[in-house]
Amino acid sequence: MLRLRVKEVAQEKNVGMAKLSRLSDISYKTVQKIWRNPYHDASISTINRIAKVLSVPATDLLEDVSEDEVPEAYRISPILNH
Repeated sequence: MLRLRVKEVAQEKNVGMAKLSRLSDISYKTVQKIWRNPYHDASISTINRIAKVLSVPATDLLEDVSEDEVPEAYRISPILNH
């Protein structure tokens, strides 16, 4: 499962949510969702825009984690076959 490292990288660069939103031209609400939930779905274009603002490769914003490492609240429930 992919985990977004936006909050960590932004904090390392002293960039807050409002500044990230403004500079990337991404709505504050979207930035806030990504900031608060590192497992939030984000488009590739959103990740690329954030990476550009933070001056890092987009891959620096992604971390592959095992399902066991994902907190229960963020786990995707399996799709049941009917």
